[in-house]
This record gives sequence, C-alpha cells and structure tokens, in this order.
Amino acid sequence: MFKKILVTGSTGFLGHHVMPRLQEAFPEAELIGLGRRDYDLLEPGAPAAMLKDIRPDCVVHMAARSGGIITNKKRPADFFYENLVINTHTLHESWKAGVKKFITFMGGCSYPSDAKSPIGEDQMWKGYPQIESAGYSVAKRMLVTQSWAYRVQHGFNSIVLIPGNVYGEWDNFNLEESHVIPALIRKYIEAQERGDKTISAFGTGRPVRDFVYAGDVATVVPWFIKNYDSSEPVNISAGRRISIRELAETVKKATGFAGEIIWDTSKPDGQMDKIFAVSRLNALGLSCNTTLEEGLCRTAKWFLKARKEGTARV
Repeated sequence: MFKKILVTGSTGFLGHHVMPRLQEAFPEAELIGLGRRDYDLLEPGAPAAMLKDIRPDCVVHMAARSGGIITNKKRPADFFYENLVINTHTLHESWKAGVKKFITFMGGCSYPSDAKSPIGEDQMWKGYPQIESAGYSVAKRMLVTQSWAYRVQHGFNSIVLIPGNVYGEWDNFNLEESHVIPALIRKYIEAQERGDKTISAFGTGRPVRDFVYAGDVATVVPWFIKNYDSSEPVNISAGRRISIRELAETVKKATGFAGEIIWDTSKPDGQMDKIFAVSRLNALGLSCNTTLEEGLCRTAKWFLKARKEGTARV
C-alpha cells in the first residue's frame, strides 16, 4: 500500500507506542522514525528538507510541544508558536512533496471549555478552549482547518485524530510538565519509598475525566492509514467516566502506596466534566478497551524499571 512511511516525533511518548504497531501492520514498507535531533521542524526550511531527503508516500506526524496544565500556564506563547509552526509547515511541505496520506494528532483540550460531555467532534468550533492551555489547544485546533482546506483546494488526503487523555509507558513524569496520571504515579512511588504517610494531589478531586491507554490509541492508527480518507476528525478514547478522586485511589492501589491523599485545593481543577464521545470511533468498528486498572499497572511497572535504568523522563 505504502512503500515508505515517515513518522515524526517517533521518539516521543505516543511515538514509542505507534512505531511497533506500524511495523506489524506494514511489514513490507520502509518505516522511518525521526526525532528533533534528526530534523528540528521549528527551523526554517527543515520540514521541506526532511521531505526532500526522505521522500515518503505516507507521513504520520506526531512531533509536538506538549505538557501539563502548569507548564502550559507558564509558557502559552511557546506552546502556541512551536505547535503552529511545526504543524503548518509539515503539512504544507508534505502536500508539496506529493505525500499520498498524512495522519496527525491533536488534543482533546482543543474542544471548548464549556463543551457538553460526552464531547462529540461536532462541538469543536462552538467555543474557546480552557484558558490555561489555550496556547497549545488553539494551535492544534488549526490542524482541522488546514486538513480541510488542503483537501478542498488541493485534494490532499490528510486526517486528524483526537486522542483523549492519554497515559502509559514512556509518558513524561516531570512534575512541572506532566499530566495527572504520570504525576500521581511518580508521587505515590516516591512517597512509598520515603515512608511518607501522606501525599499531596492537585485540586479538589471532583473533576471527571476519560482516560485512554496509549497502547489502545496506537493500535487503531494503522486502521486509519489503511481505511479512512476524510478530514472529519475522530475522537480516540475509552469513553469511560472517572473522577480525579477515584483515579487517585486507583493509582494508589496500582502503586501500593499505603498512606493518605491530601487534596491541595489551591491548585486548579481545570474543566470539571470532560468525557469524549466515541460513537464515531465505534461506528468504524474500533474501540479502546484496556481497563484503567490494567493500564495503570503497566505504566507504574514501566516507570519503576525506566527510572532505575535512567530512561524515564523525570
């Protein structure tokens, strides 16, 4: 089907999960994974040079500047500029280079802050994203418009997938930059090792979320490469509802922490109710079925091993 598949951001969190699935699904294709050390896509001319050097017929674009709510609040300009520049030029140069299929990703945080759960893909343009991450969210949202515009004017076959709140092995466990699950896993494990009797968690614990295991997201990517040809975005999530307080207790069990959770209500909760509609995904015959308990155990086990080996992002 495709002779050469280029994957940007292959050394990142989701890239580590996607690469093996692509190798399994496209055994005859030449699979080329690249990271920032290979081509810094922020540099003028770098995306064009990359496409000229590699000459792929399919691009899976995952290179991005991402992080948790704290670092997003501190550096909104960095998140806006870097993601807008990387995405705009990589998609544009892929079209110019004659790429046959372009697959990219945006975050569920790009949906409006007052979107009604379960959040369907048709709510994307019905309001402004949560202000704490708006720099990142608005920049990523532009991918939907760019995909549509290049399809209408140039017939360019690009698709945009919207993973929910993704977690799993190879995540970022830096407490300033991480999302809630890797942050909790690290805090619990380190507290247990120190013998602490309490652990601090951000916010009130009342917000409700929908988490999806990275391995499940990666598993459906080959299907979209082979079968989906539309600029209509698709949510990739589990569609399961859990409060942050319940999550904290589930992570506590997965890591074996025996102490008490103290909620730091001076820290922001973020959006109170955010569940992704997965009816479009299910209608395609796809789903994300790894249970939260199983996914958390895998992630915690990986973190312990990776920290010992010095390969965890902390």
